[in-house]
Formats: sequence, C-alpha cells, structure tokens
Amino acid sequence: MKRREFLGRAGAASTLGLAGGLSAPALLSGVSRAYAAGDDIPVGLLFSLTGAVAVVEHTLHDAALMAIEEINAAGGVHGKQLRPIIEDPASDPATYADRARRLMIRDKCVSVFGSYTSSSRQAVLPIAEQRNNLYWYPTLYEGRECSRNIMYGGALANQQQDILIPWLAENFGSRFYMVGNNYVYPKEENNYCKTLLKVLDGEVVHEEYVPMGHSDFSSVINRIRAEEPDVIFSTLVGDSDVAFARQYHAAELDPAKLPVCSLTRSEVEVKAIGGEAAAGHFSSAPYFMGHESAENEKFVEAYKARFGADEVTHFVSEAAYFQVYQFKAALEKLDPSNITPTGIRDAAVGMTMMAPQGEILIDENLHTHLWPKIGQWQSDGQAKVIVQSDKRFEPKPYAAYPGQECTGAGLVKS
Repeated sequence: MKRREFLGRAGAASTLGLAGGLSAPALLSGVSRAYAAGDDIPVGLLFSLTGAVAVVEHTLHDAALMAIEEINAAGGVHGKQLRPIIEDPASDPATYADRARRLMIRDKCVSVFGSYTSSSRQAVLPIAEQRNNLYWYPTLYEGRECSRNIMYGGALANQQQDILIPWLAENFGSRFYMVGNNYVYPKEENNYCKTLLKVLDGEVVHEEYVPMGHSDFSSVINRIRAEEPDVIFSTLVGDSDVAFARQYHAAELDPAKLPVCSLTRSEVEVKAIGGEAAAGHFSSAPYFMGHESAENEKFVEAYKARFGADEVTHFVSEAAYFQVYQFKAALEKLDPSNITPTGIRDAAVGMTMMAPQGEILIDENLHTHLWPKIGQWQSDGQAKVIVQSDKRFEPKPYAAYPGQECTGAGLVKS
C-alpha cells in the first residue's frame, strides 16, 4: 500500500512556520493566502496503516480515500481535484501530532481527516487549534469536548444510549455488569449509562476495567456467573472485545438470557470474532452494513468493488466516507479563490446531506445529528436492525454533565 501518494511542496514550514513574535491574526492571514493558491486542493489523510490500531484505521483510510476518488472522478470541486496527502502515524499518539503538524504547515492542507482513538484525537487537537485548521474525526467518542477546530462525525453517548438503555431494561432487566478497557472512553460512557439507569431504578452490579489489549477474561466470566446480572454492558475495544466474545461463547453463556450489548462492536470486530460466537448479542450504532437505503447500497457496492468482496463497511468507516462529502459540499459554498479552514467550517454548519445511514446534519457545535439503531448480530456476521429511531438525534457532548453545553460559541456553563 502506498504510504504517500503525493509530496507536498518543500519549504512551506519556513514560510508559515511557528516563528516567535508573529501575532495570531498575522499568522492566520498568511495561512489564508496560501490556501487560496494552487490548481488543486490538498487534504490530509492521517490514518494508521501500521501498528496496533491499523486493523480498524486502514478501513477508515480506505473509505475516505474512496470518497476522494469518487469526487475527483466526477470532476472535483470548482474544477479542482482533491489532492490526498497520506501520512501513516503508526498508531502512536505523538506521531499523530507530528504528522498532523506536517500536513497543516508543510503540505498546506485545508483539512485533515483522521484517526480512531481518543488519544490520537487529543494529540491532534492542540495542533488543529494552534493552526486554526480543521480535523475531521469520524469515530464514536466520549464527548466532554468542545473545539471549533474538530469536525465530529461519530456518535456521542446520548446518540448510542438514549434508546438502548431503556430498551435493554424493558427486555432483559436493569441489573447491568459493566466491562471495558481502562481509558477515558469506557469511563465516560459508563458515567452516562449510570444516569440513565438511575432514572429507570436500575443497578450496576459490578464495574470493571481491563488494560488495553487484555485477552484473558476467565476471572471476568467467573464474576459474571457469580453476580448474575441481566445485561453485560461492554465498552471493550479491538482485540479485547474479540477475546471476550470468543471466551464468553466458549463458556456457553446464553445471549438469549444474558446478552452482551456493545457500543464498539461493529462488522469489523464480528468478522474477527466469528459469526457463531457473536450471534445473538447486540450493538448500538447509527449505521450497520445491512441498512436498507439507496445511498448505502451504493456505498457498500463501491467499497467491495474497490477493496474486495470479503471486506465490510461499518459505522466508523461510513462516517469517514460521508465526512469527505460534507467537506466537498462546504467547499462548493465558498469562493474558489478564498478557501480556508475557517470558511469550510462556517459553510458546513447547518448543512444536511443524505449519508448511507440517512439524512445527517452538522450542528453548530460541529458534531453530527445521527440516526440511532440497535442491531442484533447474526451468524452470518451481519446485524439485524431490530430498533431504529424515527428521527435524528442531536449531539450532546456534555449529556452527562448538567449545566454544561457545547454551542457555536464554545462551551457554556450555567
């Protein structure tokens, strides 16, 4: 796989660089003039093609690149081609920051699309804010963040849990066993789940966190047997989720009586788990590969034609795909001689678009209005959608924190 399809112009860093003594307005003025030049529009793709998270991020890279190729094949934007500049941060947060800086300064990218983990987003965030650039982040995440330089395409806690938790309580019971990896995302999601369970008079029978990459769940399964919960609420990610699902199945715990409901398990993880072990359990997400819509049929067919018939789409790769089209639509609203990250952001706010999951909207807080769904995994590796919201859900990054709200003016506290 090519790690870099185009080389940026050399010497840009010295032209735009972080020279001491330049005021912010002067610095941003220089950036604006640079973006307006050129016969194409440089955009950065910052997804790990190597390292621990490459198994997921390469699918995000593929989906974003496919969208760029489709746009260019259709004539580009304002007659200009989108020029993808590809960096591989190798799953290392410090390298994400370094490569983001390179894309924004040396390569003069008007936007950078990238990453999967919260740690990588948080590594890039100060770079995007310092450069007043835009970072398009496609992944579900924990919220509690309000930046004017991040375009959030993934689901927030309220968009995954507001329908899910009452549905689980009604159909299985409200005694939850929480298991997740030990970092910010599972803890914030569990905090929000507790607020919903409190309203339902539910109970957390046990809350447990394991290290990233943890693969031996024998003690967890023994405790689950002892506690006899109604639901396993999982925020395990990647290899840990795969190992847990396989061992849960091997322990012959019946999903019809004690289901695992995951906020992170998608078609990618199920492909690794195996359909038989995943069958009967649930995930909550705004998109599943089997969703029936003309836009999704086109997306899935194109993805398989481009990357292989055995490949799968999922709720993060879908966002990586539609965010490039959101970017394109915003560019089309701008004067082609004056394309800047700030202009793109302002043009994108309030914009609606038909995505594979349904019509989405960019909120003034730069998060996306999405369509919650609950899917039950089948033995063929696909999810059967059994609950689907009849309306878009607005994004609430501070849903678990009353008195705090992310608005178009930034974080507001009352």
